[in-house]
Amino acid sequence: MGSVLHLLENARKEGRKLLAVLIDPDLGQDAERLERTVQNACMAKADLIFVGGSLLTSAGFDQCVGRVKDLSDRPVILFPGSPAQLSAHADAVLFLSLISGRSAELLIGHHVTAAPTVKALGIEAIPTGYMLVDGGKPTTVSYVSQTVPIPHDKPGIAAATALAGSYLGLRTVYMDTGSGALRTVAPAMITAVRSQVDLPIIVGGGISEVRTARTLCEAGADVLVVGTAFEQDPEHIFAMSEAVHSGHSI
Repeated sequence: MGSVLHLLENARKEGRKLLAVLIDPDLGQDAERLERTVQNACMAKADLIFVGGSLLTSAGFDQCVGRVKDLSDRPVILFPGSPAQLSAHADAVLFLSLISGRSAELLIGHHVTAAPTVKALGIEAIPTGYMLVDGGKPTTVSYVSQTVPIPHDKPGIAAATALAGSYLGLRTVYMDTGSGALRTVAPAMITAVRSQVDLPIIVGGGISEVRTARTLCEAGADVLVVGTAFEQDPEHIFAMSEAVHSGHSI
């Protein structure tokens, strides 16, 4: 077992909640902004830093990951939107299989392309069942993946999907409504998934309020992923961190 997966599984067993900050690789085009974002995340005691996105509009992905690694003493984990989003500077990559969709490319096709590179780079691969959930409006990830999200009010579908993923040997579940979503994954859906699997549950998309973060942790999320929206209000990430780290396990 790799060290990052070990961290996730240990936190799950001990009931510790983790905060991950997701950095858009395009942020690497603004060195000062990138440095400020990473420093704020570290000062707020974020546990993990994710780097990746559904769509890149600039070059320099590897350089961005390298800079994040230089600036941070936290594990840097790739959240790739394509096989091109790989870097030897990262500690691990979420090896995402879109189990909520029906695209063969996103279930296994891209993985065949990426696997030799991941091995050659020597980074830890974390088998992750990625589940896209309706967040109230179309998002970049739903458009790029051409995926119909799991309905917001259908926790049973999400629970059965996660269970199938666990039977297939996946080691984590990532439930996401996507960047810019109007709402988060419903707490009832998280609780339903938690009732079926004992895997670390990662939840992202639309998490902007401290109260929401606390509710999602109480529902059973193990890792909450927040974007860089807190840049406009740096103090907000500190409050978010406190809410996550004081979360309760069920």
